[in-house]
Amino acid sequence: MNDKILIVGAGAIGGFYGGLLAKAGADVSVVCRSDYDIVKRQGFLIDSYSLGRWHFQPRQVLRDASEYQDEADYLILCSKVTSDVDRVAMVRAGLSQHSTIVFIQNGVEIETELQQAFPEHELISGLAFVCCNRLQAGAIHHLAYGKLTLGNLPKGVSAKTRQLQALFLAAGIECLLSEDIVTSRWQKCVWNAPFNPLSVLSGGLPTLAILQNQEHLVRRIMQEVCDIAAGCGHPLPESIIENNIQSTYAMPPYKTSMLLDFERQHSMEIEAILGNALRAAQRQGVATPTLEAMYALMKLRELQIQLNRQEKC
Repeated sequence: MNDKILIVGAGAIGGFYGGLLAKAGADVSVVCRSDYDIVKRQGFLIDSYSLGRWHFQPRQVLRDASEYQDEADYLILCSKVTSDVDRVAMVRAGLSQHSTIVFIQNGVEIETELQQAFPEHELISGLAFVCCNRLQAGAIHHLAYGKLTLGNLPKGVSAKTRQLQALFLAAGIECLLSEDIVTSRWQKCVWNAPFNPLSVLSGGLPTLAILQNQEHLVRRIMQEVCDIAAGCGHPLPESIIENNIQSTYAMPPYKTSMLLDFERQHSMEIEAILGNALRAAQRQGVATPTLEAMYALMKLRELQIQLNRQEKC
């Protein structure tokens, strides 16, 4: 029997990984709001640098998870983590008694909300190390990487997590398991914390240009994230900064998800990536002057979006 999977938030990330799961033989349905009409009519066109070009037609295309006409083995949440997104409501609408909740999202210290809301459900935290953009409605461009890391909360790896890993591996994507997924989240923040905000603050520069011109600043931000993680009991490998620097030099110039959100005047994941890290630093007494300055500047960018919206009203 094929695994039944409901993707909630089928943008670039949800559409790409949903398409991979369908390739592996899973029964995949999606909730997508802004692209609903086109995806309902013609599905997704996915163009990948390494996996080729293929068409992904979900089993069900829904405006809301409450419309799902089945019981999901895995409900996979791929929405942004912003103040205007009610993640608990989005999950609850499509949840059945036996569903495992998976969230593939950016940020640190974002687990508690879901753990408290769904204590009876298995919870898998997922991290996507991928360069993937939504070019237009129903069209996804996979530029580089794609590795996933999965692990259960609060710790460990279950049989259902291993089954989900097997599906991704069958589709040709690297998928690792982590016994300590919270530490893995801090590892990903090492990359997200500099490149997402700097892409906005630089006026739209891609990752390569940022690194070529401000490598020292990028390294300083990464070190502050490592200091916070260590203060929180999640020490990171000594090689992590150098590995992130070299992998960024190796990948094609890339517009971050935060930059795309800013250009579209959408809410940005400032709190999930920067704000939560800074609050953790304050709790632990860790000095983070560079992150604090960058967070303040990003909050001004956020204010700019809010004022632009008010003017349009």
